[in-house]
Amino acid sequence: MGLTQSAVSGQMKRLEDKLGHELFERTGRSATLNETGLRVFEKAQKLLSLAETLTDPDDPSTTEGTLKIGAVASAHIYPIPEVLPRFASEFPKMRQSVVPGISLELLDKVDSRSLDLAIIIKPNFELPASLQWTMLQAEPFVMVAPRSWNVENPSLALRTMPFVRYSRISFGGRQVESYLNMHQIRPKDFVELDDISTILSLVADECGIAIVPRMAIYASQFRTTNVIELDDMQLSREIGIIHPRLLSDPANRFVALCIKAQSSKISFP
Repeated sequence: MGLTQSAVSGQMKRLEDKLGHELFERTGRSATLNETGLRVFEKAQKLLSLAETLTDPDDPSTTEGTLKIGAVASAHIYPIPEVLPRFASEFPKMRQSVVPGISLELLDKVDSRSLDLAIIIKPNFELPASLQWTMLQAEPFVMVAPRSWNVENPSLALRTMPFVRYSRISFGGRQVESYLNMHQIRPKDFVELDDISTILSLVADECGIAIVPRMAIYASQFRTTNVIELDDMQLSREIGIIHPRLLSDPANRFVALCIKAQSSKISFP
């Protein structure tokens, strides 16, 4: 580079002062990029790449890079499988990376910009001002019981029958917990887990009853159980996309494709 080590070190120190963050882990005479430094380095590469194409016409077929998408478990069933190939046909040179996780983890990753966007369950707290929520679907919660069990009084059933609990680490599970607390119900927990398909299987196998969102993608499993409407019809969870307010063209198109896929999706019978 034609610069002395002290000159480079001085420039890096001035850059850190300007950004207000340390970019390096310094040990003795060595220095390596820390987590913030790696993020800055990745974004700087994108900025330099974009600067080289300022005069190029916008063409999705020539857009390169990686779209980093977070998705809760149910989104891996729908709409992710439908949207990915459509996106790839419009942006053939873009890589797509799908990161699994629970809603809270994915929200944090979008907020820190380690993900471009994420399909999650909407939290019950206010979102950061820098982020925007795009709703895809609202899903009401229902009680499910084994078909052979006689459930005439849902409130009594929740107090006396084994309960397969929707995990409280998820936003949806916390909604169920709030519902139980509001009705002063302390169920007899059989197990707690975060996979709705497994919950429905356990109920069908007569391991207990459960409260879960009524999701169209699990319609065949719901038919193996006794579905009981809850007395509080306001209990529902919202599935959508959390993303920065300012989106890149590829990210904006991905959101649009998710909305289109959801609008054409067959509702629960």
